[in-house]
Amino acid sequence: AAKTAACSGTGVDISLCRLVEEGRKRTARAIEHIDRLNEQASEEILKVEREYNKLHQPFFQKTSELIAKIPDFWVTTFVNHPQVSAVLGEEDKEALHYLTRVEVTEFEDIKSDFYFDENLYFENKVLSKEFHLNESGGPSSKSTEIKWKSGKDLTKHSSQTQNKASRKRQHEEPESFFTWFTDHSDAGADELGEVIKDDIWPNPLQYYLVPDMDDEEGEGEDDDDEEEEGLEDIDEEGDKDEGEEDEDDDEGEEGEEDEGEDD
Repeated sequence: AAKTAACSGTGVDISLCRLVEEGRKRTARAIEHIDRLNEQASEEILKVEREYNKLHQPFFQKTSELIAKIPDFWVTTFVNHPQVSAVLGEEDKEALHYLTRVEVTEFEDIKSDFYFDENLYFENKVLSKEFHLNESGGPSSKSTEIKWKSGKDLTKHSSQTQNKASRKRQHEEPESFFTWFTDHSDAGADELGEVIKDDIWPNPLQYYLVPDMDDEEGEGEDDDDEEEEGLEDIDEEGDKDEGEEDEDDDEGEEGEEDEGEDD
């Protein structure tokens, strides 16, 4: 009625005004219905993913046991991954040599566990990071407190190195991988966590087996060197042949001169 009154006050045709209002209501109802369908679809997809994870957990467990028998598997995998390697400093790589197992569980919450042998950097045997929904429904995270050994806190080393590099206007060292465990600023946009969960964990072998680019470049250089050496040999042989031909010509000329003198 209010809308109709507003239309009548402006001189707009009342029947047209009613049609416009009915169209708005239909649009609002359709949008509301779409939102409900999207929520239902998300819930169903989440249920399927949880069932999938439960079914594949024994497979992941067996794979993890086999990987533990391969020396330096995880540090090699991380170094070969383009996004993870970008946050690895040299000392990070040294510390990750002690990483023996990685496990990701995804049910109600998401949890990533990193198992380490006794090492020079921290006391922990396991470092974990969890993602879950808080009471308000927003994403949040928490992680294991790293018990660094004296003078071995790699997150502080990284910060000091970056400050020093900034003062000298040099290229900054990559941020330490271990700062990921202490960073809870934006749990809903944790790119490193997503990479570990969705890319590395389901199939780490694809990155472990990435060929060493340095080796490939070295092989190419060797081939080039061999080709250059081959060309040099050919040139040297060619020079020798030309030299021999010149000597033959000289000998021929000398022979003709001798015959002339005899006559």
